Amino acid sequence: ANNQMRAVLEKIKLVAGTDSTTLILGESGTGKELVANAIHQNSARSHYPLIKVSCAALPETLLEAELFGHEKGAFTGALRQRRGRFELAHRGTLFLDEIGEISPVVQVKLLRVLQERQFERVGGNDKIDVDVRLVCATQKDLRKEVSQGRFREDLFYRLNVVHVVIPPLRQRQEDIMIIAEHVLKTCSGKMNKTLKGFSSVARELFLRYSFPGNVRELENMVERAVALGRDREAIQPSDLCGFQSCPYTGGVPQESCGFCSEGLTGQKREERPLTSLAAAREQFEREYIVSVLGRVEGNRTTASKILDISRKALWEKCKRYGIPSNRNGSDPDDEGE
Repeated sequence: ANNQMRAVLEKIKLVAGTDSTTLILGESGTGKELVANAIHQNSARSHYPLIKVSCAALPETLLEAELFGHEKGAFTGALRQRRGRFELAHRGTLFLDEIGEISPVVQVKLLRVLQERQFERVGGNDKIDVDVRLVCATQKDLRKEVSQGRFREDLFYRLNVVHVVIPPLRQRQEDIMIIAEHVLKTCSGKMNKTLKGFSSVARELFLRYSFPGNVRELENMVERAVALGRDREAIQPSDLCGFQSCPYTGGVPQESCGFCSEGLTGQKREERPLTSLAAAREQFEREYIVSVLGRVEGNRTTASKILDISRKALWEKCKRYGIPSNRNGSDPDDEGE
């Protein structure tokens, strides 16, 4: 592990020995859930449950019932009493992933549980005491969310007692091949394949690529390569990208290929005409936005998070550069813009 990850691992050891509420920060795919697992497994609560909830996966009403449980008849479909995740995690750890997505109503209830260590089920009046260590994770900048009025400041300070920041994969290049070799060994065993590691071209590609999807993208890429790779041969770039026709096999660049979108085609790039810095910057910006949108299937909400700009700013740039909107309609928020 590089120095940044060594510091993260050291912090995990220190944090695990306490009961402090912990906030894990990092881009998508960096391994925030693995850090939560490590904190729980190395804590005094490891013999009790680690309960996980994805806050982004549920609408407000369902998330409230999921976290706090509900009484019979609390709402349509509540045919029996149900214990929530807080109760299930009693004496253990509750991991709330994508905490930045919770609504103001749930924020208030969560703040109250942290302050009073008790809550009521949805539709109930009885107070339930709970002893839970809370670990949260987000890829959002919660300070920015607070300043823009989308996240309660008092809750932010309650959650941010200790924070662990996981660096993106592009900032720890020395870890890339270590992870890749480990995944190769694991997947080869599962698929009963014998591969001769990675070719020199594939290794070079790994170290030049930015991995916007971080460790998750690397793992998926290697698993794909093992599935497509020929037994007793080294893994080639075309195995990693998964396209039958790509520049490494004599084909044309693929729009949705991460390597191609970053110009990593194994071919000498054509020299661009000399131009002003402003024009060159605009050309790069347009190409990069198109690349990111292609990688997230045109979803502008996801793209704006990766680019760290507002959706309005992304929409304006797309309009300025003539970048068409998503035709698949997978981003409903685009309607009416």
